[in-house]
Amino acid sequence: CDGRLLVAMIFFILLIRVKPDNSGVVTDGVKHSMNPFCEIAVEEAVKLKEKKLIKEVVAVSCGPQQSQETIRTALAMGADRGIHVEVAGKDYETLGPLQVSKIMAALAKKEDAQLIILGKQAIDDDCNQTGQMTAALLDWPQGTFASEVSLDGDKVKVVREIDGGLETIKISTPAVLTADLRLNTPRYATLPNIMKAKKKKIANVKPADLGVDLTSRLEVLKVEEPPQRQAGVKVETVEDLVGKLKETGRI
Repeated sequence: CDGRLLVAMIFFILLIRVKPDNSGVVTDGVKHSMNPFCEIAVEEAVKLKEKKLIKEVVAVSCGPQQSQETIRTALAMGADRGIHVEVAGKDYETLGPLQVSKIMAALAKKEDAQLIILGKQAIDDDCNQTGQMTAALLDWPQGTFASEVSLDGDKVKVVREIDGGLETIKISTPAVLTADLRLNTPRYATLPNIMKAKKKKIANVKPADLGVDLTSRLEVLKVEEPPQRQAGVKVETVEDLVGKLKETGRI
């Protein structure tokens, strides 16, 4: 695969608080970090370049201005340049896998990418849909849940993690891959590389520039915090435990 590779990154939010109007979660003033599965995707892309199997790694993230922090992390890890697709306001609040997939598909065509690597899923909503939807929109083969990737010309060998164990497939590029946990261990960005990343280019584009409509087909009716856990009960003996379970209808 002697070409350009796109790495899509989704950031996750710590310290979740529900908005007073129950319309979503509070993101104002919250530091954004790269999704762990996306870190693995970036690492794999950089490793492929280090092996001289690809020419360029382009890091992509969609979202508000804070998304550039995530892109800078990818650049410090070894990506060559970044693309920030600016999505803010109401569009950001309703941004989902389908909208991100449309953006990635449009960028893949614009950049003439031969390989797209994404994290297999976000760790906030666990949707596990973006990679599959991107492949469908592009009509490209896909290798999801990858725990091992090897390139040989225009062929990609992927070892996939499935419920029954491991599955090995071979697909042709251009293709879409999604990274699983055991694919690699992401490197820490060194201080010199962090400084170099500040000089690397991040292009700013808007969805409209790509001809992408961000209209959501989903409507969030209400977001609520999970109910508080009730206090447990201590029992002295097995007989007491069995009695409590019977009282509560557990057995």
